Amino acid sequence: MKLKSTLSAGAAALALMTGAAMAETVKVGIAAEPYPPFAAPDSAGNWTGWEVEIADAICKAEELDCVITPVGWDGIIPSLMGEQIDVIMASMSITEERAKQIDFTDHYYKTPAVIVTAKGSGITPDEAGLTGKIIGVQASTTHQAYAQKHFEGVASEIRIYQTQDEANQDLYSGRIDAIEADSIAMADFVNSDIGACCEIVGAVADDVAVLGQGVGGGVRKGDDALRETLNKGIAKILEDGTYDEITEKYFSTTIYSK
Repeated sequence: MKLKSTLSAGAAALALMTGAAMAETVKVGIAAEPYPPFAAPDSAGNWTGWEVEIADAICKAEELDCVITPVGWDGIIPSLMGEQIDVIMASMSITEERAKQIDFTDHYYKTPAVIVTAKGSGITPDEAGLTGKIIGVQASTTHQAYAQKHFEGVASEIRIYQTQDEANQDLYSGRIDAIEADSIAMADFVNSDIGACCEIVGAVADDVAVLGQGVGGGVRKGDDALRETLNKGIAKILEDGTYDEITEKYFSTTIYSK
């Protein structure tokens, strides 16, 4: 009986500790650089967008106390590993290289990488079309890695930008010939006033080793409890229609595929 009482007390203590851990604030790291329609600050400085709403829905589904925490994109993985944030939800593709440093949740969206050019450019999204062209990509993204792997030998230059907006501005101004970026972000750009100059000319050939297996939440190695909790939240909002409800506010088509 004494042994049983000791075990019960230990189990109760463990349950209390687990409950306390789950009650702590989960800092959801997003990129400090605006990336509409996924995440961008409004006029009051509050972060809004599809990914912000999805993160909020996942947290609500699992009763997590979450707070959006903007971090510079270049330092977002070090910030996670240094415990300044607890999960990255910043359109980060699940890749083999990143998986060496951090763990990932199940993916919560998957879209192709596309090439955007000035309207009527005649450029195609392949080596032949991009030969001799200046291609713009955002720094430290899968698009930079892809362009350097597939187009560096044929492009006249692969120009690296700290933000996607800077690349978009240079395409609009004619300082570069093409952009490689995510299809959804680029659809938002070409449908804007400044993006009316430009068009999506197609998707690049898939390269899972570089482009990854979709976008997931990044957590610290060994943080299995949080990862599994977030996976449950992702599954819940996909099943109960919350995911589709949020997506319909921002996109004309689904951005989730298995």
